[in-house]
Amino acid sequence: MAWIQIVPDDDWEGDVNLAPLHEMVVDKSYGRIDHIMSIHSLNPRGLAAHDTVYRSAMAGTRSLRKVERELVALIVSVENDCHY
Repeated sequence: MAWIQIVPDDDWEGDVNLAPLHEMVVDKSYGRIDHIMSIHSLNPRGLAAHDTVYRSAMAGTRSLRKVERELVALIVSVENDCHY
């Protein structure tokens, strides 16, 4: 498994660039930042862009409603043994 350096969750509050993003990306069920988001912590602009793309992808469109996109995401997560 690859290791990517990150800013630990507990250090986000003191970081002028990460603190405003924390509430946007924190997993409220666990109270932590998911790994897929924390890998962007050294590049806050990239983190914000990733979050924007994710939210756009999960929004409903003419071809798939939001509930259908969520169902696809759930099935992929289960198949990948991923909690989110």
